Amino acid sequence: MPDIGNKARQQGGFFARLFRRGGEDESQSHASMSKEDSLAAYIVREHRTGRALDDILEDPYLKNRASDEQRLRLLDRADVIRAVGEDTAAMAAERVRTV
Repeated sequence: MPDIGNKARQQGGFFARLFRRGGEDESQSHASMSKEDSLAAYIVREHRTGRALDDILEDPYLKNRASDEQRLRLLDRADVIRAVGEDTAAMAAERVRTV
């Protein structure tokens, strides 16, 4: 008789297999996130904590990982615009252009 318990442990629990996206586990799905996606998520997350967009854009974490042009592109993303508002994004983009 085969060891069913051992096979189940190797594959993960029933619900883990049921809700797994595309056969990927959580570490694989995070690894596939692009640099731009992760930076956009950082902006959205920091803004939701109450930080001003100007402060986030000047954050060393973001400036070390994105050029001025890349930061401008981040401000054009729909998810970032929804999170911070079109007016705030436009004002911040102008500030980045003048720095």
